[in-house]
Amino acid sequence: MSDDVTIRFVTRDDYAQWLPLWDGYNAFHERSGPTALAPEITAMTWERFFDAYEPVHALVADAGGKLLGLTHYLFHRSTTAIAPTCYLQDLFTSEAARGKGVGRALINGVYTQAKLVGSPRVYWQTHETNHTAMQLYDKVADRPGFVIYRKIL
Repeated sequence: MSDDVTIRFVTRDDYAQWLPLWDGYNAFHERSGPTALAPEITAMTWERFFDAYEPVHALVADAGGKLLGLTHYLFHRSTTAIAPTCYLQDLFTSEAARGKGVGRALINGVYTQAKLVGSPRVYWQTHETNHTAMQLYDKVADRPGFVIYRKIL
């Protein structure tokens, strides 16, 4: 990754550059057009980053004022640890930034924040067909073999 990329907390001034990355992330996950998130979800997500009472946080990859990627993560309680667990919920880089270490830097940024609050682990999930991302994930984390079940209510 280029030395001029900085991983930092998102600021309110970043909205115009964050939104296209967020939209790209959602489109990748087939949430666009008729299946797009409701605008109020995007608005609430954005506001949560700046609410001190929310456990949701955002980091961005900044190269000279241009945002190349984002990651959103949150802390939650667990029945197996006293310290909060960190869930890396969203990770996305612009097409131009892929393969240049930006995704790895964003993950490492989440690791740093988790360590600062004493979190014993960071975890995330990806779709089994996301082979490109899994090439990176297999280098920066362990794959424990758990299967996820869900029920949409």
